[in-house]
Amino acid sequence: MSTLFFTEMWERFSYYGMRAILLYYMYYSVQDGGLGMDKTTAASVMAIYGSLVFLSSVIGGFVSDRILGSRKTVFYGGILIMLGHITLATPFGQIALYLSIALIIFGTGFLKPNISDMVGGIYEKEDDRRDAGFSIFVFGINLGAFVAPYLVGYLGQEVNFHLGFSLAAIGMFFGLVKYVLDGKKYLPESSLYPTDPLSQKDQQTLIKRLLITLVMVILVVIGLVFTHQFNVDMIVNIFTVIAVIIPIYYFFKILSSQKITATERSRVFAYIPLFIAGVLFWSIEEQGSVVLALFADDQTQLYFNVFGNQIHFPSSFFQSINPLFIMIYVPIFAWLWGKMGKKQPSSAKKFAYGLFAAGLSFLWMMLPGMLFGTDVKVSPLWLLMSWAIVIVGEMLISPIGLSVTTKLAPKSFQAQMMSIWFLSNAAAQAINAQIVKFYTSETEVAYYGIVGGITIVFSIILLLYVPRIEKLMSGIK
Repeated sequence: MSTLFFTEMWERFSYYGMRAILLYYMYYSVQDGGLGMDKTTAASVMAIYGSLVFLSSVIGGFVSDRILGSRKTVFYGGILIMLGHITLATPFGQIALYLSIALIIFGTGFLKPNISDMVGGIYEKEDDRRDAGFSIFVFGINLGAFVAPYLVGYLGQEVNFHLGFSLAAIGMFFGLVKYVLDGKKYLPESSLYPTDPLSQKDQQTLIKRLLITLVMVILVVIGLVFTHQFNVDMIVNIFTVIAVIIPIYYFFKILSSQKITATERSRVFAYIPLFIAGVLFWSIEEQGSVVLALFADDQTQLYFNVFGNQIHFPSSFFQSINPLFIMIYVPIFAWLWGKMGKKQPSSAKKFAYGLFAAGLSFLWMMLPGMLFGTDVKVSPLWLLMSWAIVIVGEMLISPIGLSVTTKLAPKSFQAQMMSIWFLSNAAAQAINAQIVKFYTSETEVAYYGIVGGITIVFSIILLLYVPRIEKLMSGIK
């Protein structure tokens, strides 16, 4: 367990450290060590980047199950992530940026879903230590995410962005060293092999499809270049459409399948409003690294007088608040659900309450602009409180979403349904890539109000619709 704990802790350290400074690196001026990109474009790229990380998990799962096995897939994923951070540490501007993004997207897609699967593989399903093992693993994820913005953020913003990315690469290197040295001793031998390997015929079919896809992509790129439409906005728009269409395709595939029973089809219909709620929730939660990061840098007091000395608090430090509240809330909610027992709210009601909390966190962020204007630096407590509220929502949606997905999934589509749940985050961040374009200091109050308001309205509708959803669940709670 310690092998996977430390590997994932260092991977999350590298990812969240990089994410804490990447937005600022993109739009800070060249004189300040950044790339000088337009702030709106940088925010949009940041969002679609997060979306593609979740989309790539589907590819990572396929590579593990059909080609490499989980242990090798995780290793190669870690290598790609480390190379991505090293690429960002080089002074080659936007070329290095986009190459690193591609490397980290595929690397994270290879590593993240499969290392979680390996944790489950350590224990038998009936093993009493299973839940405790996952709890320790999740703690490692948030520990890495909590520490990283302080170390990588300080180096990146206060010294040099490239040094910050170098530290992220070093973090992934430490994780790989631990993984390689201890993997042979402690990881199950079964993780070396794919669970459902491709036959020779399937391999040939896969190669043909990959070549056809590659040719089509090249032709599309050439066409866009010749029509002078090949730019960042066009690429973001294309991936936004893909991220939204894929879960719709999955739902259509499952609901139209002859392999599922009438009861299973009813449960999938019950799952659809919960999926939509997941998209709305993740849309707000994931804007912590985009919109709230902009607010932290532009409109938050970052200098404090400590014993007569002016202390600067880098805006990247705020990215530690999210994992901090997760670590605080997890034992509280575990105790609460245990205390309530059978009296706790149903899964659908938890979704509605969690969605309401997410919307409330954005309505809260309207207040500084309304009270003080958008050209005044305000207390960090505004951001702190916003994260405190939205993470309550995460406690009600993220673990419940995983649980209810497994309960409602048709027997023939267990893996696909779990993919759909993760795709709710991909779709949310893809949508964010479009809506963050409307966020400016002038539109700030309206932006928080509209996004938060729509989310709260849907949470109320969902709460009213709970009896119907529970009926469609056919006995599942």
